Amino acid sequence: MKAFGYPKTRLTILWREILVIALAAVGGGAFALLGMPAAWLSGSMLISTIVALIRPLPTLRRPWFDSTMVLSGTILGSAATPEALAAAARYPASLVILLVGVTAIMLATGAYLRHVARWPWIDALLAAAPGALSTVLAVAQAKGANIGRISVVQLFRLLVLVALLPSVMQLSGASAGMPVPVAQSVGADTMFGLTMAGLALGLVFERLGLSAPLMFGATFASAALHGSGLIEGALPMPIQIAVQILLGTTMGGRIAHIPRGELKGLFPLAIGGFAVSIVVAFVFAWPAAWLANVSYASGMAAFVPGGLEAMAMLAFAMGLDTLYVGAHHLVRFVVIGLAMPLVLARVKNVPPGS
Repeated sequence: MKAFGYPKTRLTILWREILVIALAAVGGGAFALLGMPAAWLSGSMLISTIVALIRPLPTLRRPWFDSTMVLSGTILGSAATPEALAAAARYPASLVILLVGVTAIMLATGAYLRHVARWPWIDALLAAAPGALSTVLAVAQAKGANIGRISVVQLFRLLVLVALLPSVMQLSGASAGMPVPVAQSVGADTMFGLTMAGLALGLVFERLGLSAPLMFGATFASAALHGSGLIEGALPMPIQIAVQILLGTTMGGRIAHIPRGELKGLFPLAIGGFAVSIVVAFVFAWPAAWLANVSYASGMAAFVPGGLEAMAMLAFAMGLDTLYVGAHHLVRFVVIGLAMPLVLARVKNVPPGS
């Protein structure tokens, strides 16, 4: 039997997805009422993670994810105003430090997992890679590495960063005096044009085989239109909140696909690996932020080893220098994606002492 032209199973799936998103929205709303920083993103992610640990949540289908990526890119690209692009001339020295920092993070965290956890170097280095999870898992599969434990360490790091980094910045005073900027909202016709331009460029990137094509396409299209001065303003606040909720739902739901026994056993190692990587990242963030003349909070958000879309949206939600943070995560994403397959080509998948 069909209802409104849709099979009952499709309506059931859609209803479950709506419930998942509504649950995440409750978490984001609760954080917003408590005055937490980056409330809609961190709150939705945290509640989705907690529920997924109790009972696996249904995974949102591809259209939800693709829409989130296009809208996320459109939002991030809106930070590329002519004034912000002029300030980007200060970034090269900071980007050089970033490349050194990425190498240090991978070596330090990889050494921890190699010598403390007794993992093979291939597993340790892939788990230590800061961000670019899709590339990391693709290389792991090609090299015959342990995808399960690599995913645990990577996802744990991302979830902790989104859940705790905003509060750490607030408590430490790193983000003091940095309210979320209030920008004028674009009209419905302009929003439609922006998203369609981003989608079109994203589909081109997808045909070219680039990673995260929809997000990159939307980011570049939005940045070009805003940077040229043709468009001023950001997407309406309800859209921004909805995108953060969907992104938090996607991140939190990933934990449901990891076997509980494997998750429990790897939890202490994930904590240790996170501690090593975050300390190294913050050490490099300070001189980079000073050279680029941005706040240390922006430097922290730019250097933390998290995912591109999550960290860039986190910076946007906290009112940090989104262009600075996004540029650094984009460069790191591209460098890891290009260099990792080459660097790991000669690494053998053997345990210590073999």
